[in-house]
Amino acid sequence: MLLSDKTYQTIKNDIVTCTLEPGQQIAQADLATRYRVGLTPVREALRQLAQEGFVNPVPRLGYIVSVITAEDVHEIYETRTILESATVRLAATRGQDERLSEIAQAADFSYEYKNRQSYSIFLSQNKTFHLAIAQATENRRLVEMVGRVLDELIRIFHIGLDLRDSANEMREDHLALADALQNRETDLAVQLIQREIARSQERVVEGLAGYPRRHITTRSAMALGRRRFRV
Repeated sequence: MLLSDKTYQTIKNDIVTCTLEPGQQIAQADLATRYRVGLTPVREALRQLAQEGFVNPVPRLGYIVSVITAEDVHEIYETRTILESATVRLAATRGQDERLSEIAQAADFSYEYKNRQSYSIFLSQNKTFHLAIAQATENRRLVEMVGRVLDELIRIFHIGLDLRDSANEMREDHLALADALQNRETDLAVQLIQREIARSQERVVEGLAGYPRRHITTRSAMALGRRRFRV
């Protein structure tokens, strides 16, 4: 792997896991020192991350890690609810028995609270689990859309996981959902996925509201105070 690619992956991972926090100001020289690389790979990495929306350039100041707004949270979770409600309904209806059995076997996973490495492993397993449900629908486009939404949620998920220990609750949600799918209980599966998503959204909103004011825009701070998220 090229040094610039490795530097890009390292910085992106620190942004996604909120090691570099939303709204944090970062300078190329500081990052070069932090990651023990030259300025050129840092500069190339930040340019790519800016194109992807993870950082925003600020003239004469360097870069700022992109904030997470209430609007972002609302839109992404609303999209996820629509997509995954349809996904579990189709999976329960047309999923092959073997696939649903594999989903049930893969549902038993968790994380260690306040352990960021554990969070990353858990979120990778979580993505695999939800993608497996989408794949059971045998709808390639639906799988791609669910995957994109889950990728967008990774950084947001970290905020929710760090708020309080919900490891057992999330594990039980996955086990119950997998059981409903395997038993072809379509309506129950839809109810369970919507409840899981609603709980996740509540954790994120609570976590985001507790962030220092510099991490969110004025508009989103106002929205957090007045918006009630629904699924």
